Amino acid sequence: METAGSIAETFKNGTFIITGSTGFLGKILVEKLLRSCTVKNIAILVRSKKGFDASQRVADIYRESLFDRLRNEKPNFMNNIKVINGNIAEESLGLSTADRNWIIENVNFVFHCAATIKFNEALESAAKINIQGTVNLLTLASQMRNLKGFVHVSTAYSHCPRTEIREQYYPTPITAMELENMLGVDECTESKILGKWPNTYSFTKAITENLISTNENRLPISIFRPSIIGCTNSEPEPGWLNNLNGPTGILTGVMVGFLRTLQLSRDKITDIIPVDYTANALISVMWDTVKRHQDCNQINEQPKIYNYVSSIDSPLKWSEYMEGLHDNYYASPPLKSMWYTFYILYTNVWIGVLLKFFLHRIPAAFMDLFLIITGKSPKMLKMYSKTEAMTDLLKMFTSKQWKFDNSNTIELLSSLSKEDRDKFEFSMENFNWKQYTTSYYYGIRKHILHEDLSNVVEAKSRNRKYIFYLLYYYIRILVVLAA
Repeated sequence: METAGSIAETFKNGTFIITGSTGFLGKILVEKLLRSCTVKNIAILVRSKKGFDASQRVADIYRESLFDRLRNEKPNFMNNIKVINGNIAEESLGLSTADRNWIIENVNFVFHCAATIKFNEALESAAKINIQGTVNLLTLASQMRNLKGFVHVSTAYSHCPRTEIREQYYPTPITAMELENMLGVDECTESKILGKWPNTYSFTKAITENLISTNENRLPISIFRPSIIGCTNSEPEPGWLNNLNGPTGILTGVMVGFLRTLQLSRDKITDIIPVDYTANALISVMWDTVKRHQDCNQINEQPKIYNYVSSIDSPLKWSEYMEGLHDNYYASPPLKSMWYTFYILYTNVWIGVLLKFFLHRIPAAFMDLFLIITGKSPKMLKMYSKTEAMTDLLKMFTSKQWKFDNSNTIELLSSLSKEDRDKFEFSMENFNWKQYTTSYYYGIRKHILHEDLSNVVEAKSRNRKYIFYLLYYYIRILVVLAA
């Protein structure tokens, strides 16, 4: 039974719409809401993709192991999911008249998680999805007859050119309207428009925040800013993940021996947050948004911002994150590794050029030569070229750290009942990073490399051979350099 004023009671028999429900955070959010709350409907906005329509994509998603616990506890959970074919980047979200009318009449809560998170996305495309897509959804939300809360998911790095990021709005060089006018103009190059922003993702998120700050539609709305989202800590299982974004890609590349050098400052803070904690914090922000606008008339006030980060209450250095890799690698190396885990970190760009040449390009060239000799197409140099381009996009976040403020988030946490703090846990105070990095390692092994622990003996045997070849290879290099 839901306690009066609790999160579950606030959402009881409510109807949600979630954008980005097929993404990493979106899946966890849907699973948690269905498992922990008695909701009426969760409408998920899904676009057709690669020849599969919305219903086909959703059917595949909810067969994933992530939903096994929910399937066991609530076998008929699919009855509470309404699939809506749409696309936030299209005018009127690409909705049919029937779906649009249903949303207007029924939706109470909006979680806007959809975005393109590609750092190298073309600015025009990023603006169309991240900025115009948000405008399209806000317009629809302003017509919802029973809207109680709207939470927009941004990023803690929306204003990453700053060294300190508080829970407030900051000016951007241009507005959304000015950006729209500049796109397509020859003299307005992408790099010139971005200025100090390192990528189109954080830049368009910053502009979107300022667009929301005016709250022209007078909505009960808040902005949620998570930092770097990692695997689950505990729910619905420890170590669940399904993509190679951010630190996951780095860790996987090192684990299999593919990444041997990386621009990374060992003493800097990573600011990783578990995805299940992030979903819990997001749900709590919605609860707080609804509560604030029910208690008093705050529709005309500037929307509140919540920074959700780990660096304030439980900082983790990159060195600790990487050490967690080593501790678990020695116990259970992956069978699919292409080489023994060995890497050198650097901060100097020119040293990095040399390291990439010797540790990536030379071995890749030999492998491509072998592939050509055996009648196969060369691929290793292309793979390293692509990988290095991607890691270059991350270097700002692996070699720099920020000072965050999270006062609103801490105040929110303190306002929750003990029952809600336990059910929707997101406090990072005294977080067990050693246990988490272990879960991260085995999560990658299971969900990314698709390996179980039955192959450990064989993997260790292969790993010992890699050590021998590794020593032989680098002794030969030293001999050549000394000659």
